[in-house]
Amino acid sequence: MTTGGSWLCYFRALQIGDVNKVVPVDKSSTILTMLLSFFLLGEELTWLKVIAMILIGVGTYLMIERKETAAANPKGYKWLIYAILSAVFASLTAILGKIGIVGVESNLGTAIRTVVVLAMAWLIIFLQGKQHEIKKIDKRSWVFIGLSGLATGLSWLCFYRALQEGPASVVIPIDKLSILVTVAFGYFVLHEKPNKKPLVGLLMIVIGTLSLLI
Repeated sequence: MTTGGSWLCYFRALQIGDVNKVVPVDKSSTILTMLLSFFLLGEELTWLKVIAMILIGVGTYLMIERKETAAANPKGYKWLIYAILSAVFASLTAILGKIGIVGVESNLGTAIRTVVVLAMAWLIIFLQGKQHEIKKIDKRSWVFIGLSGLATGLSWLCFYRALQEGPASVVIPIDKLSILVTVAFGYFVLHEKPNKKPLVGLLMIVIGTLSLLI
């Protein structure tokens, strides 16, 4: 259920905000997940992990540019609300998944979670009365949505296997390094060019995350 909530908020944020701004906020769930893993899962809290959280937090803040105008984005910072909600739900997803995956085959756990997400998503679609809009989706969109679904499935399979065998406070930050691929995609494909400050923030996030491997 938290995965479904995270997805709904995340894609809504992407719809009204820039990829290079939405993704860093969504990835800030790393910090909340690490904190929850210390308090709820009893994982060890070290000075290195504290430094990593600070770097990731400051880096995320730097990546959120504050120079938008109403003309540039008429919906203002509404995307930020959805991105924050996405991060909170994503954090809960990781913690609940870590607890639930104990003693369960990782692929089976992924399949069960997928069924819940699908049921939740379609329920919302029918409640909104938007099921008829599926006919309006063009072939290009079908291809990219399909590829996105395939990538999501592969990501989940690997993520839950790693979460089953490793500490959540380390697995989650490494998983969030996908931000590098996303920002690169935003730059080369969507032509979203970040300024120097966001790039410094990205570097801090990467350094903070990689330090967890020490």
